[in-house]
Amino acid sequence: MVVTLLGAAGAGKTTIGQALAARHGWRLIDGDDYHTPQAVEKMRRGIPLTDAERGPWLASLHAVIAAAIARREPLVVACSALKQRYRDILRDNLRTVRFVYLRADEALLRKRLAGRKGHYAGLSLLASQLEALEEPVDAHTLTVDASTPPDAIVRAIDDAFGL
Repeated sequence: MVVTLLGAAGAGKTTIGQALAARHGWRLIDGDDYHTPQAVEKMRRGIPLTDAERGPWLASLHAVIAAAIARREPLVVACSALKQRYRDILRDNLRTVRFVYLRADEALLRKRLAGRKGHYAGLSLLASQLEALEEPVDAHTLTVDASTPPDAIVRAIDDAFGL
C-alpha cells in the first residue's frame, strides 16, 4: 500500500508522513524533494508552478510509487496533489494507492506557514494553492481535520485503511 498525504502548504503532510512512516517502519518520500531546482527557485519567489511545470514532477513521483508497489514496499508520500488530475496521475492504474486529505482552513495554514523556517513554500504561495485546491471526494481518499493531533490522525489512517 502507498499512502499519499495531500493538502495545501502547512497542512502537515511531512509531520503526519514522518509519524505514519515511523509507526509502521515504512519509507517516506517528500514530494518537495522531487522538484527541479528551477521550480524550487520559482516557488521561493512566490510564483506558483503551472500545470505544465508540474507534469514532470508528478510523473517522477508516479514512477517512485509504481516502483515501490512493484517491490511490494509500503510507502508514505507527502505531496500537495491539489487537483484531481494530479491525483489521477499519481494513482494512474495503481490500485493500492490511497490518499489522505489533510483539510485545513486558511487561518491554520497561515499560522503554520508564518512559523515555518527554511522552506520555499510559504505564505506567498498559499492563496494560489487554495485557489487550485479541488477537495477530493472519491472512495480512495480519507479526509481528516489537519488541526487534529498527529497521533490521532495516524490512528485514523490506520483505522480507515486497515493498517
